[in-house]
Amino acid sequence: MTSLDSRSDLQADFDSLRPGASTEQGATRRTALKAALGVGYAAAVLPVTAQTVIKTSADGLKAGPVSFKVNGFDVPAYMAAPAGKTGLPVILVIQEIFGVHEYIADTCRRFAKLGYLAIAPEMFARQGDPKGYTDIPKLQADIVSKVPDAQVMADLDGALQFAAANGGDVSKAGITGFCWGGRITWLYAATGKVKAGVAWYGRLVGTASPTTPTHPVDIAAALKAPVLGLYGGKDQGIPLDTVDKMKAALATGTAAAKASTFVVYPEAGHAFHADYRPSYIVGPADDGWNRALAWFKANGVA
Repeated sequence: MTSLDSRSDLQADFDSLRPGASTEQGATRRTALKAALGVGYAAAVLPVTAQTVIKTSADGLKAGPVSFKVNGFDVPAYMAAPAGKTGLPVILVIQEIFGVHEYIADTCRRFAKLGYLAIAPEMFARQGDPKGYTDIPKLQADIVSKVPDAQVMADLDGALQFAAANGGDVSKAGITGFCWGGRITWLYAATGKVKAGVAWYGRLVGTASPTTPTHPVDIAAALKAPVLGLYGGKDQGIPLDTVDKMKAALATGTAAAKASTFVVYPEAGHAFHADYRPSYIVGPADDGWNRALAWFKANGVA
């Protein structure tokens, strides 16, 4: 059964795809989005009006699909890193509900251009391929609602192990995620396996279920790595009172919890960093990206 919390989380993503969702003035031309193995777009996420997807070249990088085993299952992923380099700081890049498509792959390349090994596992691979869906509620019912947090945590452990075996220094690992992946960022920051996290508009509260037994507010006080939360003041799926609840929980916790902080962009809604959607807003997206880089550097992920 799909929880009300899951539906509202998904609705925020759906709303950010609608024509008329928040966007920079003049961002009105249709964008033709490439489909490629592991980096295609579902028809459901094709915006009617959108900014052109930022294109980061793979020149000088080793970039493309990879896979690694977790409990006997081959987890597909996209990885990008400077070619021929080792001892690289590692960034786990966590997808939205739509899987590891070109926007997520490009984000990996952006990190790689700055000297990181960035890896984005396909977190729904066991349950199905979200890129084949055109109906948002069906995507939620068939795939997203069936993905256990425990599976996700194990796959992220596997991604770190793969990174360590392929030029990464996981003693300098961080995590960042968008929407669905933003929630996961908070949860993984409590495991002690990364040094810092940056959560982009991830849901903070929810009802416990067998697949999602805890939510960020439940583990906030136990964080083992500080998290920077980047949120939109106009996000209809993540009310600001839930940000306040998270701040209160963080204030009672570990040193990492107390070091965590939020930046709320008053003019932004959900998915303001997603440059393939009408929700994209250049100012908050660029500012958030620069803050993320500074956060990782300040916390030893560099």
